[in-house]
Amino acid sequence: MPTFSFARTAPLPLDEAWRRLTEWPRHADAVPLTRIEVLTPEPTGVGTRFVARSGLGPLTFDDVMEVTVWLPPADGEGGLCRLQKRGRVVLGWAEIEVRPGPGGRSRVVWREELRVRFLPRAFDGVLERTARAMFGRAVNRLLRRT
Repeated sequence: MPTFSFARTAPLPLDEAWRRLTEWPRHADAVPLTRIEVLTPEPTGVGTRFVARSGLGPLTFDDVMEVTVWLPPADGEGGLCRLQKRGRVVLGWAEIEVRPGPGGRSRVVWREELRVRFLPRAFDGVLERTARAMFGRAVNRLLRRT
C-alpha cells in the first residue's frame, strides 16, 4: 500500500483551515469528476460516514470513508481527523492534521495510505505520485476557497 504525506502552510487561523478541510461536500469542488454524499446526520464526529463518488459513466467508483478520530483545534492547539476508507475498491486511511504555523498561520499535514483493490503492487509508485499530486491540488484549492 503506498503511503504518502505532504504539508501546506496557509494564511488562515486554525479553526478556518480546519473548517475548509473537514466540510466534506466542499471536497467535490476541489477534486475533478467527484461528488460527495454525507451518509450520517451532522455534526461531524467519530462515526460520520460519507462517500466520494468519482469517475464518468460506467467508470465510476465509490470511496466510502468513516471518521475514526475527530479532535478539532481548540485553545490554540492543533486538530486531527482520521478517516478510514471502507469501500469495496478504495482501501486505507487518511489523516488531516491542522496545527499552528509561523506568523499566526496554519500548518496542514495530510497523510494517507491508499490501496486500490485489484491493482497490482507494480503500480504502487504511479498510484502514490498520482494521489499525492491530486490530493495536494485539492488541499490547495480547499485552503484558498471560502
